[in-house]
Formats: sequence, C-alpha cells, structure tokens
Amino acid sequence: MTVNAAVPAAAASVRPRTLTAGAWLSIAQGLVIAAYAVYVVVAPLVASTKTGIGMAEFAGVLLLLMGLLPLAAGRALLRLKKWGRSPAVMMDTLCLAVAYFACENGGAFVALGVAVGLVGIGGAVLLLHPRTTAALWPSGQ
Repeated sequence: MTVNAAVPAAAASVRPRTLTAGAWLSIAQGLVIAAYAVYVVVAPLVASTKTGIGMAEFAGVLLLLMGLLPLAAGRALLRLKKWGRSPAVMMDTLCLAVAYFACENGGAFVALGVAVGLVGIGGAVLLLHPRTTAALWPSGQ
C-alpha cells in the first residue's frame, strides 16, 4: 500500500508547471461546460412558458457529456497519462471557434469571445509546450 501512496507524490515532483496548469485549465473548462449544461436543462423547466423542453434536455445532456471530456483529460494529465493531451488540446481548439462566433455577434459577446479565445490559446500553449511534451514522453517515444 505504501508504494501506491508514493506514486502520486513522485508524479507531482516530475510534472512540470506547464502540464499542471494545462491540466487544471482543462478541468476548469469541463466544470464551466457542465455548469452551463445544468443551466440549459433547468432554465426551461422553471420558465413560465414551457416551450422546447425536450430539446433543452437533449442539448443539456449532450453538453454534459461534452463537459466530461475535458474533466477526464485533465485528470489524466495530472496522472501523466499521454492520452489526456489530445482531448484537452481539442477543447482548446474548440474554444477558438466559440471565440470567433462570439465576437461575430458583437456587443457584450465580444468580451466573452476574447476571454474564451485567450483561454483556448493559453491552454494550447501550455499543453504543447516542450516541457509538457518531455514530461508525457520522457524517452522521446
């Protein structure tokens, strides 16, 4: 049992800050998407007009499943699992698309688009950094 307890401590000492920050950013993205999914499901249920309830639940479930992907990827990256980087970078790339369309809408959406775009760029830079790559593929596999 003591060997298993020492593994996370050893992994944390080897894990560079770029990987740790990228993993936590991925987890934060997943939490935001999951929170928005809950809002999408609950909002029509408490509204005075009951229109499109079935579609809202369906969209909310899809968003919740989409939010689980960066949560799982971030957890995998914290455990130095190689597979976690691809879904996390994919979510960062999707952030850029969301940022573009938010900025196209104008108004207050421009500020939201800029924030989402910066998160996407920051996450991609952190996860594609040479130190992150070296930590995930130590022997250059």
